[in-house]
Amino acid sequence: MNENYKHSEITDQIINAFYTVYNQLAYGFLEKVYERAMMIELPKHGLLPERQKSIKVFYDGIEIGDYFADILVEDCVIIELKAVEKISPIHEVQLVNYLKATEIEVGLLLNFGPKPQIKRRVVSTDY
Repeated sequence: MNENYKHSEITDQIINAFYTVYNQLAYGFLEKVYERAMMIELPKHGLLPERQKSIKVFYDGIEIGDYFADILVEDCVIIELKAVEKISPIHEVQLVNYLKATEIEVGLLLNFGPKPQIKRRVVSTDY
């Protein structure tokens, strides 16, 4: 399977939920408001989300800390939520670093800004 399409059936449903929430709430709330709305919407799309899920971060096989994902879906997709003017490169780098530091390969960066923005990242754990 092409790595770019890994968990695409899940990410498609997450994106549908994102647009549903965005269309109802639009721009201007804090990230926590969108997080709570996503936690209501994602199960409507048949998904199992966990909010502020603690994810162990490893370096050289040694646990070095915890990262708290905004939302972890089906134990395989990290969702990072933003409510900023525009996604910046640092937001994308942060998501990629979270993926690299965990066993999770797929991440979505969802921005509830003036214009909805979605960035999908895949980091293979197959070396």
